Amino acid sequence: MSTTDSIPPKNETFKQKVLRSMYPFIRKIGKRGKNGTVLINERKTVPVSSFYDLRVVLNTGDTLEFSELKGKKVLLVNTASNCGYTGQYSELQSLHERFGDTLQMIAFPANDFGGQEESSDNEIARFCQLNYGVTFPVAVKGVVVKNPEQQQVFRWLSDKNLNGWNDHEPDWNFSKYTINEEGILTHYFGPSISPLEDELLNALK
Repeated sequence: MSTTDSIPPKNETFKQKVLRSMYPFIRKIGKRGKNGTVLINERKTVPVSSFYDLRVVLNTGDTLEFSELKGKKVLLVNTASNCGYTGQYSELQSLHERFGDTLQMIAFPANDFGGQEESSDNEIARFCQLNYGVTFPVAVKGVVVKNPEQQQVFRWLSDKNLNGWNDHEPDWNFSKYTINEEGILTHYFGPSISPLEDELLNALK
């Protein structure tokens, strides 16, 4: 049992409690459709534009320069507080604790899928910490899907003219992108792929 499993929810709404309980069923059903998508950079195509030129503003107000992440695996996940996949926060925290400093994980809250993240940055931070014990960085809320307001990071992740091979934007909340130690985008995992599944774990080894 991870340390996060023992943390009782403290500020969940009734809806959030219901969604938490339904997560295993939602994930199982979702794997049969687009939310089970897995894309792999089999040719190991290098980026056109460097991943390490990017940066993100965290909900602490600090800016994380991706140039600081050289030599680490990176996992980027778009998140939401009122989603059937929100239970993955616990699994992401377990992954963070398992890999330690060798993996940089960053959550990107977004309200792009059915209004499932309407909270402020402060409310999101409190929700993540109290309910899931999240200690990995959480970005300020932004847009992750393709439109003029799309965050710079997700524009890079979903444009092959930047990352070298992938045009796939997030299918839903808790889509995951993995970057290797050399700044190459290696995988996309749909929301129904658990952070603790062997396929994703192998991508991080």
